Amino acid sequence: MLVTGGTGFLGAYIIRQLVLEGYQVRALRRSQQLPFFIPEPVLEKVQWIKGDILDIVSLEEAMEGMDAVIHAAAKLSFESRDRDEMFQTNVEGTGNVVNTALALNLKRLIHISSVAALGRTDAGDTVDEGEQWKESKFNTNYATSKYQAEMEVWRAIAEGLECVIVNPSTVIGYGDWNHSSCSIFKTVYEGLPWYTNGVNGFVDVEDIAKAVVLLLPSEISGERFVLSGENWIFRRLFDKIADGFHKKHPSREATPILAAIAWRMEKIKSVFVGKPSILTRESAKISQTKTYFDNNKIKKYLPLFSFTPLEQTIGQACERYLQYVNNS
Repeated sequence: MLVTGGTGFLGAYIIRQLVLEGYQVRALRRSQQLPFFIPEPVLEKVQWIKGDILDIVSLEEAMEGMDAVIHAAAKLSFESRDRDEMFQTNVEGTGNVVNTALALNLKRLIHISSVAALGRTDAGDTVDEGEQWKESKFNTNYATSKYQAEMEVWRAIAEGLECVIVNPSTVIGYGDWNHSSCSIFKTVYEGLPWYTNGVNGFVDVEDIAKAVVLLLPSEISGERFVLSGENWIFRRLFDKIADGFHKKHPSREATPILAAIAWRMEKIKSVFVGKPSILTRESAKISQTKTYFDNNKIKKYLPLFSFTPLEQTIGQACERYLQYVNNS
């Protein structure tokens, strides 16, 4: 079993679940650093292969002898300067993965996509797996890259590869809060003044890992599944995280006009502090939209699977982040 993106937030939890279920795991990684938020005894059971999904030679070496691959490697960014790299990783990289899997006659591929690939609305619509991609001002560069990546997977399905696509919403849990969606926790911990009343889906990282591992040995193919636990307004999410950290709730509503001012201020601030901001033009735009995600399909196909209540996920994650801060 090969996992790409094994050192990333979601990929690391998928590896953990695979090891717990007794799978022999090989994982592709670009750096020497392993995810500190996964227990060492788990990581020691993984055969780590140095390589990159953009390096076809290393990808072939990593995939040789495998019967299946879970493709979790991707780049997430809402910064315009990362656009080219993101498209290369997400689209070209996925193309390399499916082409190599086809060439080596792998039995199965599970592709980690995103609900972003389904599109987004601002009218309070409900989105499910049947949603057709539409060009929209609400689609970010990341969303477009993940949609195009899915097209590579659908091509592989047409060419005979057994594939399943999962579309997680915003992933919540304990990880490296300097990266990915984990940075939401750090931003609130450091004192987030703004909130919005936009609506989005959120899901526990461990729930995604469990669903993926349950889908792995199944005979399901040519299907995609929305993995989203609950739909919350952003204000409620920020308030619950603040409660977990014993911090003040964000108190200033970021209306569209104020959000436009705020992301510009954060951009200037990020230049001086030398760190990227969670608030960008694209993330500010997303925070104003209202999109609900329907998770009924995965529950129909996997009757024994259930989502963790989001309040529980947030509470446990906050406890672990506080332990990390106190031990640093």
